[in-house]
Amino acid sequence: MDAIFLAENFFWKSPNKNIYLHSVCLNLTDSFFDMKKPGFPVWLFALLSFGSLYAQDGNVLPAGVPTDGVHIRDPFVLADSSDGTYYMYGTTRGDGFDVFSSRDLETWQGPRAIFQRTPDFWGDQCFWAAECHAYKGKYYLFATVRGAADSLLGTAVFVADSPKGPFREHSKGRLTPRTWQALDGTLYVDGKGNPWMVFCHEWTQLGDGTVEAVRLSRDLKKAVGKPATLFRASSAPWVRPHTPGNYVTDGPFLYRNRKGELLMLWSSFGDRGYAIGVARSQSGEVAGPWLQMPEALFARDGGHGMLFRTFDGELLLSIHRPNVPPDERPRFFRVEEKADGSLCLVEKQAE
Repeated sequence: MDAIFLAENFFWKSPNKNIYLHSVCLNLTDSFFDMKKPGFPVWLFALLSFGSLYAQDGNVLPAGVPTDGVHIRDPFVLADSSDGTYYMYGTTRGDGFDVFSSRDLETWQGPRAIFQRTPDFWGDQCFWAAECHAYKGKYYLFATVRGAADSLLGTAVFVADSPKGPFREHSKGRLTPRTWQALDGTLYVDGKGNPWMVFCHEWTQLGDGTVEAVRLSRDLKKAVGKPATLFRASSAPWVRPHTPGNYVTDGPFLYRNRKGELLMLWSSFGDRGYAIGVARSQSGEVAGPWLQMPEALFARDGGHGMLFRTFDGELLLSIHRPNVPPDERPRFFRVEEKADGSLCLVEKQAE
């Protein structure tokens, strides 16, 4: 009997796959399923029962999972002071979005499905880089999806009353241009209360990928006007080609430091693999111009970063590392602001 086939077949039929059960099953060998071995019926019953418990329990694992046990790319953490919980979103599966929750950033419950693709949904794969923002009393999920009709990536917006979901489609399709390969949209609200989406125009279409910004309507349902190019990947001194002649832009995230300067974290490839750099807006506004810092903030095979403050006030960088499927795990590093407003890692935690 093919153990991998059985695992795939059984859990695919579950409406909300659990990546941990899925991974456990993929690690089982054919000998485990030898029906001639003593105790085989008991083990099989236990496995199927555990899968049924998962399917009926809203995707919550029966026990907490340590951070090292969470398989996720592009981890985005929302620290929700209303209930003292950290909620983590990102890329977990190919047919929807999940959330993990934690009180201490060390042990996590989940994944809990917050959006599940239905047969009539316009996207069919590449459910990537979900991030959740509290805005005007609701929670908005900005996430990348590949369209079924055109195979193009774009960012759509979903809405819920709770960070735990369930989320429903809000933007009625992609907010990025319909003919672009675009991804990793993030929300930024300027000093006048105007919402913006900052996103990446893919290197797969341009060669030299760009970071773009577009105004959104106040209800976040549509783009207002055309995107403006903020910078190209090759403009950063630390960036190296991903493949000959091709430069990647990934994962923009905006942060205003204590001096009031507007900074942007974004990812590309450097001398030591996937990395995170920082750019500073010379005008203090999203339109820039943007000045690239000469060295990467994080240069050692980790990326798609964002910043959040713990309930104790510590500033943390959230990334996935390594950048090698299926080994990606969330990693959190303390970050300090220097007197000049620049960011630096606490080095002993970055090793």
